[in-house]
Amino acid sequence: MSNNATLAGCAALALWAFLAPLARLAQPLPPLLLTALGFAAGGVLGLAVLAARGRLGALRQSPLAWAHGVGGLAGYHALYFAALALAPPLEANLLNYLWPLLIVLLAAPILGLPLGPRRLAGVVLGAAGAAVLLAGGARFPAEAVAGFACAIGAALTWALYSVLSRRLLGVPTEAVAGFCLVSALLALAAHLGFEALAMPGPRQWLAVMLMGLGPMGAAFFLWDIGMKRGDPRLLGTLAYATPIASTLLLIALGEGVLTWQVAAAAGLVAGGGVLAARA
Repeated sequence: MSNNATLAGCAALALWAFLAPLARLAQPLPPLLLTALGFAAGGVLGLAVLAARGRLGALRQSPLAWAHGVGGLAGYHALYFAALALAPPLEANLLNYLWPLLIVLLAAPILGLPLGPRRLAGVVLGAAGAAVLLAGGARFPAEAVAGFACAIGAALTWALYSVLSRRLLGVPTEAVAGFCLVSALLALAAHLGFEALAMPGPRQWLAVMLMGLGPMGAAFFLWDIGMKRGDPRLLGTLAYATPIASTLLLIALGEGVLTWQVAAAAGLVAGGGVLAARA
C-alpha cells in the first residue's frame, strides 16, 4: 500500500469538509439541482483534463465499472437525500456516518486486510466522536423508519463503493469524470421530477464551480486513488474528522458556536486517528 495514495485519500476527506459551507453558499438552490450541477462541474473539469492529456479513452470501461462508479456516486446521493426527506436530518446524518466504520469493517472480509485491536479501537473512537457531535437530542421515531433505512443504505452504498474500488484496479481513476457526468444527468432528472425549477444566481454559480473543483470534483478522484492503492482501514478511521472539520469551518464562518461537544468530538477523532495510524 502506498503512503502517497493514502495521503491522496486524506486530501479528499479535507475537501469534503468544505461541502457544507459551499452548500450554505449555494442556498436556496434545491438539493437535487445543486447535486446535479456539482457533479456536472466536477465531471466537465475532469473531462477537460482528460482531453488535454489525450486520455479520453479512459472513459471506455466495462458495464461493471460503470455500474460500480455511477451506482456508488449517484446511488449514495439519492439514498442520502431520500433519508433527509423522510427522516429528521440530525438522525439521518448520524446513521449516514456509519460509512467510515463500515469501510474499516468491510476491508477484512472483502479485501483480506487484517484489522487488529488498535485499528478497531481507533475507528470506534472516531465513531464515538461523530456520535458526540451529531447525536445531541437525537430521537428515532417509528414513523421515520423508511428514512432511517435510506440513511443506513446510503452508508452501506458508499462503503461498498469505496472498498470495492480496490477490486477494480484496472479501471483508471480518470474514468471518474464519466461517472460524475452520468450521475449529474440522473440527479438532473430527479430534480425535474421532484423539485421546483430554479435558476442559479452569480453566488450560486460560484458555489457550484468551487464544489466542482473540490468536494464534488477533485475529491472523488483523490478518494479513488486512496481506496485503490492506499490504506482503506486508516482512511475509514480518519474519515470521522470530516464532520468535525466541517463544523469548525461553519463556526469560523459565523454559522455556529464552539461547544464542548465539538471539542470532545475532535479529541476522540484525533485519538482514534493516532491509534489507527500506529497500528
